[in-house]
Amino acid sequence: MLISAAASSRRLHYHGRMITLHTAATPNGHKVSIALEELGLPYQLRVVDLAAGEQKRADFLALNPNGRIPVIVDHAAGDFVVFESGAILVYLAEKTGQLMPSDAKGRSRVMQWLMFQMGGVGPMMGQANVFYRYFPQKIQPAIDRYQAEGRRLFEVLDGHLKNHEWLAGDYSIADIANWAWVRTHRWSGIAIDGLDHLRRWRDAIRARPAVQRGIERPPAKVDLTRDGDARAAEFSTQARSTSSTSNSEGKRSPIRRPVGWPKMSTWGLRTAFKQRAVIVSRSWRRPL
Repeated sequence: MLISAAASSRRLHYHGRMITLHTAATPNGHKVSIALEELGLPYQLRVVDLAAGEQKRADFLALNPNGRIPVIVDHAAGDFVVFESGAILVYLAEKTGQLMPSDAKGRSRVMQWLMFQMGGVGPMMGQANVFYRYFPQKIQPAIDRYQAEGRRLFEVLDGHLKNHEWLAGDYSIADIANWAWVRTHRWSGIAIDGLDHLRRWRDAIRARPAVQRGIERPPAKVDLTRDGDARAAEFSTQARSTSSTSNSEGKRSPIRRPVGWPKMSTWGLRTAFKQRAVIVSRSWRRPL
């Protein structure tokens, strides 16, 4: 499916050569589709079926050996491949000269808040999703740990946005990256009550036409900005059944025994993993 961004004076012409975006309806995937829409770049959308394990197949692994979306192929640059959502955002910004300043200090400010998302907001919310939505057992200390850390990171954003319209000067890839995750806070079970500056920033970005188009490329099977409906429960169940324990052929892979662990049955391994998660999560209760 060919996606043509809205006509804009900023549009770059590639004389029929475009970007292919391999992606799915996740925060990391939407980061890139939003950026492409904001930049007015023509691109072809290739939706990767995560439930079917397409990201683990040989043709996809040839693009990204880590087996994760999103990935872009820039056909105007000799079919240059870029994986990792943050790296893609930087590549697109530098390629077009937009959504990131060219001076060293301005670029550094954007990179700082981009790394804040890549190393903090994304991983913490991602783990909150795992334990709150997908993990077959409810390990409450782990849920509490990741939700609390997600909330703390939101408070950092809110404090910064108290005195800034955007995260790093003008609207940039840093805003896009953080927003794509913050908008799904309900799915992670993280409240934003009392974070008025974060809400103002969230709503301002959500109102942008390019952002509205980007979050539909592709559309999500369940609204990650909401909570509690039947489709959300169904989606969580499906995600649990198609977790990382499936191999490239869609078959359930055996649980691998970590190096140094004694030999034990599959049941024993599952029990040990669960117990270890509880022990580790208890150690995370201390303030960071």
